[in-house]
Amino acid sequence: MIDRESVGKWLAGYETAWRAPGADGLAALFTGDAVYSQSPYEQSVTGLDAIKRMWEEEREDPDEVFTMTTDIVAVDEPVAVVRAEVHYGDPPDQEYRDLWIIRFAGDGRATWFEEWPYWPGHSYMADDDPA
Repeated sequence: MIDRESVGKWLAGYETAWRAPGADGLAALFTGDAVYSQSPYEQSVTGLDAIKRMWEEEREDPDEVFTMTTDIVAVDEPVAVVRAEVHYGDPPDQEYRDLWIIRFAGDGRATWFEEWPYWPGHSYMADDDPA
């Protein structure tokens, strides 16, 4: 059963994995055939091994200084929507507000993870002139 409590535990595991060396902790979070999309219009990464590679490429290192807060917006089994806010650095030099759409398998691991990231200084709507 996917409910707010199980989603909260998954989110805590996600942050713990981000702070840990290596990417082995991801096996507890994602199924072997999971799909991870860093943005709704970017190419998705498919499979646990590919997610591990992407994870290691995206973060500076496990000692990266950041704070993360999450708020579970909705849970409609097997899908959850989460609002995340992340501040990198001390003092913060980069921040993101993000919506995550997570589809869970029966065992509580994610089969689909899609981010909708926003950050200061970037437009929140499409450019009128795509040229």
